[in-house]
Amino acid sequence: MTRNLAEWLTYQERVNVHSIELGLDRVREVWQRMGAPAPAHRVITVGGTNGKGSTVALLEAMLTAAGLRVGTFTSPHLLEYNERIRIDGANADDAMLIASFERIEAARGATLDNAIPLTYFEFGTLAALDLFARAGLDVAVLEVGLGGRLDAVNIIDADVAIVTTVDLDHMDWLGPNRDSIGREKAGIARAGRPVIVGQMDPPDGLLDALAACGARVERAGRDFQVERHADGWRWQHRDGSAMELPNPALAAPVQFANAAAAIAALHALWVDDMSFASKDVFAAVSTGLHEVRVPARLQSLGGDPLLIVDVGHNPQAARALAEWLDAQPATCVHAVYGALADKDVAGVIGALGSRIAHWHLAGLDRVSPRGLVVTALAAILRRTLPQAPFDAHDDVAAALAAARAAAQPGECILAFGSFFVAAAIVAERTD
Repeated sequence: MTRNLAEWLTYQERVNVHSIELGLDRVREVWQRMGAPAPAHRVITVGGTNGKGSTVALLEAMLTAAGLRVGTFTSPHLLEYNERIRIDGANADDAMLIASFERIEAARGATLDNAIPLTYFEFGTLAALDLFARAGLDVAVLEVGLGGRLDAVNIIDADVAIVTTVDLDHMDWLGPNRDSIGREKAGIARAGRPVIVGQMDPPDGLLDALAACGARVERAGRDFQVERHADGWRWQHRDGSAMELPNPALAAPVQFANAAAAIAALHALWVDDMSFASKDVFAAVSTGLHEVRVPARLQSLGGDPLLIVDVGHNPQAARALAEWLDAQPATCVHAVYGALADKDVAGVIGALGSRIAHWHLAGLDRVSPRGLVVTALAAILRRTLPQAPFDAHDDVAAALAAARAAAQPGECILAFGSFFVAAAIVAERTD
């Protein structure tokens, strides 16, 4: 039968009863049946708890500025599925995705009794690899989903891997602490190939697993350094390579760490075949830093009071938001906050604490089976910050309307907590 893209996505959500099913055997078998072509001449994988999407965007901007043909795979999407697969700066169109899904469906033997089941994410991963292989790419940049070792993206042996950060998230799947999570994320590294660790204080579990697999580890603070100054920053490698660079176009102090890891990955790729300190590389990195754009990462939507939207949804991301708020001129901040039920809501609220003058809580149960109802969200807020003023609303639209009514000119509305929160607000502004 012929399906449009929306019908394909609905089908993928239903064809396998498990929305998450870690393991590589099924997806690898389908990829091998499709011929397993290399997705690009060179591949970079980007894993970690936070910062993956920004790091992918930074790499795409820098590589494109260098004149290379680039493909990126990210998830989840904000407004439309097509955002997940980008080729040469453009989202994959519906026809490309449908054709790829049809090839995947044939390869998994959908009409047979022993058809190989695939999850929604695995369909998307295979579609990205398939479309990239057909596009004649110089570089493919693949964001790793949940975990690393058993994530579908890990069927590809990357030339260089990046682990941005390791913190507490998806603990039901990845283990109870940073060490266990770090060991899972180390699974994207390969023996003898470089892996960039973008965090200054990575857990021992990550470092031990990387050492055990024989990867060439390059660590922030040891192998490459960031020095910030008044009108820019300096990236320097232990081999003497260095660049004086403009500040990233992306807001938040954490973006310097993401940019430094991205540059370290490019250094690792190119160090053997071109001078990294050359004018062309410097120009590409500088241009990429200036031109990079990624929605809903401290994205300003303007207005007065100013509306800022961010996809941050775990305590580490909330600490980054707190650091950004601390660097801004003092003002009254209203939060529009919704969360999924499997997130550490108390940790997020606690990280922001008294920086939020008023919480406008939004239920997400209407947009996701995992969405937290607003009464439960309010109960966690009361336990975590008993004195914090708040109001509760059934959805994001109502919470945003309340925040706009309450906030005064010169104040700020910060909307965050989930891709569902960010999507609702960005979609409203683009309608």
